[in-house]
Amino acid sequence: MKITVERKPAGQVESEALIVPVFEGRRDARFGAADLFASGEIAGKPLELTLLHHPPGVRATRVLLAGAGKPEKFDPAEMRRLSGAAVRYLKAKSIKTVAFALDPEFAGDAFASAAIEGAILGDFEPDRYKTGDDKKSIDAFTLAADTPGLDAAVQRGRILAEAQNFARDLVNQPANRLTPLDMADAARKMAAEFGLECEILDRDAMEKLGMGSLLGVALGSAQPPVLIVLRYRPANPQGSAHLGLVGKGVTFDTGGISIKPADGMEKMKYDMAGGAAMLGALRAIAQLRPAIPVTAFVPSVENMPGSRAQRPGDIVTAMNGKTIEVINTDAEGRLILADALTYARRQGCTHLVDAATLTGAVAVALGHLNVGLFASDDGMRDRVLASSRAEGERMWPLPLEDDYKEYLKSAFADIANVGGRWGGAVTAALFLKEFAEDTPWVHLDIAGTAWLDESKPYLAKGPTGLPVRTLVRLAMDWKD
Repeated sequence: MKITVERKPAGQVESEALIVPVFEGRRDARFGAADLFASGEIAGKPLELTLLHHPPGVRATRVLLAGAGKPEKFDPAEMRRLSGAAVRYLKAKSIKTVAFALDPEFAGDAFASAAIEGAILGDFEPDRYKTGDDKKSIDAFTLAADTPGLDAAVQRGRILAEAQNFARDLVNQPANRLTPLDMADAARKMAAEFGLECEILDRDAMEKLGMGSLLGVALGSAQPPVLIVLRYRPANPQGSAHLGLVGKGVTFDTGGISIKPADGMEKMKYDMAGGAAMLGALRAIAQLRPAIPVTAFVPSVENMPGSRAQRPGDIVTAMNGKTIEVINTDAEGRLILADALTYARRQGCTHLVDAATLTGAVAVALGHLNVGLFASDDGMRDRVLASSRAEGERMWPLPLEDDYKEYLKSAFADIANVGGRWGGAVTAALFLKEFAEDTPWVHLDIAGTAWLDESKPYLAKGPTGLPVRTLVRLAMDWKD
């Protein structure tokens, strides 16, 4: 999609369709639509879309009046959704060139960036492997605004949305197209394109480091495991902080010996969404260039029930020396993250954020609307929450109290990898905390939010790309 900015009245921009936000409680007489507002056919409710053909006073062939809701509630997150919904509506009608009229009241950098993000995210489709010539997309998107100085905001919006779509595209890949080695190759190519350092640790390197927890998960698969490491080093780092981003990269999760039900198992290609988000975040960070060093760690494995697969009751030794009783082989994400967190600490990361499709329990607790957030440090929690609010990626803090550790007791090892039925998202987070140790750390359980089972007006079915934008904002806004 070609993105441009036209500094002229929106009516003078030539396009097949002009998107114009309209608000509840404000009758808009432009484009001959006064009667439609008066009759109540147009009310300006959120994502209400009305297409006008050959409207007077504009060069565009069509005007799409896009409901923006109440003006006092309209924020960049609503702008992002509105832009995405409008683009998806128009491209379904085979429209190729679109302009967006930026309302003067909502024309700042954050709104301009969100309009671009929404358009690019809305244009994305999970149809890479479909054949035929009926695929639809928007070729050109023009932001019509009289506001000066929006170029940087528009560029930021493009970078963020393309990074998020990069992550979404990775998550969409089926397991026969994206093995751990393929994921490492994708990371290597992306790093070369955007000037990141890339290191891939293979099985031998991880064995020498003592990563028994991670390697145990990979035993049942013919596909070798990798630990992907991407490093961004600013030219002039400020302060002493070093941000580590750790993402779960299970390219397919059968559950192992504790095998999952067949129903819905095809979706388990998305079990590397946390890792994909970290790669996407580094793609954007490399272009936006924050002042803090950022390193991403993505342990990538397949969890398969092969003849060599680890069994319930097996005991493995993690990189930090802790022994783990594997009660359930389907609780594998925490096992690979455990060693990745330890490695991140030993690589000098002073602050950690991990993201993982870790537990079904978080979706039971929060549904599919909020990421479950756990934090060992109040300051780190507040940083991540502030970033998530600024980017419109909803997160909700959940408890991380030591009393829950009782559920993880093992008679045979230092810790069990599951804690039973109750508080599953909490006990999973507490398990990870054992390996983050005293480093300020936030865990994001994205199991309920990383995938859409049905499309939204503004987003296609499939991966969402969360929490790429939050992680980038965290790095960009970092102050010691």
